[in-house]
Amino acid sequence: MMENLTAQVQDLKASLEAKGVKYALASFVDIHGMCKAKSVPLSHLGQMMAGSELFTGAALDGVPQDINDEEVATHPDPDSMTILPWKPEVAWFASDLYLKGEPFEACCRSILKKVLASAASMGFTFNLGIETEFFMLKETDGKPIPVSDRDTLAKPCYDLQGLLDNYSWVTEIVEAMNSLGWDVYSFDHEDGNGQFETDFAYCDSLKMADRFTFFRLMVKEIARKHGFFATFMPKPFANRTGSGAHYNMSLADINTGTNLFYDSDDPRGCKLSKLGYQFIAGILKHAPAICAIIAPTVNSYKRLVARGSMSGFTWAPVYRCYGNNNRTNMLRIPLAGGRVECRAADISSNPYLGAAIILAAGLEGIQEGLDPGEPHTENMYSYSLEQLAEMGIQCLPRNLSEAIAAFASDPLSKNVFGALMYNTYIQFKSQEWEEYHTHISDWEIQRYLKFF
Repeated sequence: MMENLTAQVQDLKASLEAKGVKYALASFVDIHGMCKAKSVPLSHLGQMMAGSELFTGAALDGVPQDINDEEVATHPDPDSMTILPWKPEVAWFASDLYLKGEPFEACCRSILKKVLASAASMGFTFNLGIETEFFMLKETDGKPIPVSDRDTLAKPCYDLQGLLDNYSWVTEIVEAMNSLGWDVYSFDHEDGNGQFETDFAYCDSLKMADRFTFFRLMVKEIARKHGFFATFMPKPFANRTGSGAHYNMSLADINTGTNLFYDSDDPRGCKLSKLGYQFIAGILKHAPAICAIIAPTVNSYKRLVARGSMSGFTWAPVYRCYGNNNRTNMLRIPLAGGRVECRAADISSNPYLGAAIILAAGLEGIQEGLDPGEPHTENMYSYSLEQLAEMGIQCLPRNLSEAIAAFASDPLSKNVFGALMYNTYIQFKSQEWEEYHTHISDWEIQRYLKFF
């Protein structure tokens, strides 16, 4: 086994040397899904791949260790190797964390792999596509503004002028994505001034989580090169739409790769299979707890409102429901069918944890044979709270505190995360809410200071 591993590392090293790579990054993510890494000269690649790089978890957010604990070690995944398009002397590797020679319970990537193993035992692979929305801004007089001075429309969605004004940097990002084999099939100016979206091919969920993690790193670095900055804050402007990261999900047969969510004879007219509806029902059952992960910040819940943007509706879900090709539901079945889109996920989410909990919920729906009822084809924003209550439809959590409370009380959470990360996540996010809740904002000063 060691001989085979050594031969694989030798082949990998030779391949990287031929491409001019000099350094390798053993990278993993913290609780936020942000990259942490050590850099290793290529001459030490073999040691790195065997777990030589150690990290003190207590120095990081949400890597639950005490300061006296033994360090965690990165075990890089060779299949994740990605050469930095903007710095081709460096190769990046997504890694699993180990502690004392065993997988570390609170490793985000390993938590997803554990749920994927459960899916595999049921005969499924989990395919995932994530839509990447973000703002590209520059700083003028200490204020963030769009890159283009013409990006001022009240309804800027799909604005061609705004897209062309940003052509240089946005095409550099797209070309970088395509150089990595990601197959970008669309990009556009989104509904906020300075907001953009790139859409690229789906793949298995572990690979997609790795790519999403790398994407955020890459966009920030390319933005900096152009003198701008990219933000993946869900809602940076109160009067503009927020940035989602819609999860497009399907299960495939583990042996044939056949999409198990597609059914052209679906009696509900959505081209979704019974398995797909059961998957939806599982997600809806656990939706409040899921929100704590896929909408993980105080700011996330300022995106999850029905109105608030200058262009009208926010396009973000508010209610715990599903529908056909209808963007006012939490879960949407796109026109072609065969997949389920979760619209509550935002661009700040940790993709490993988000994919893990939403997949686990969907699998539970399948195991229990749940049914979500009939799809909603109407504008869900138009109903009053009284009407929704009569229909049995509940609101998604209105703030991080509600979401964390739901996460803490749902047995699925600990089952997916394990006790260590479950407790750590609750503690970390509860503290985040408390710090926000006790902060005195400019709004309060302006409203109350001289009023009372």
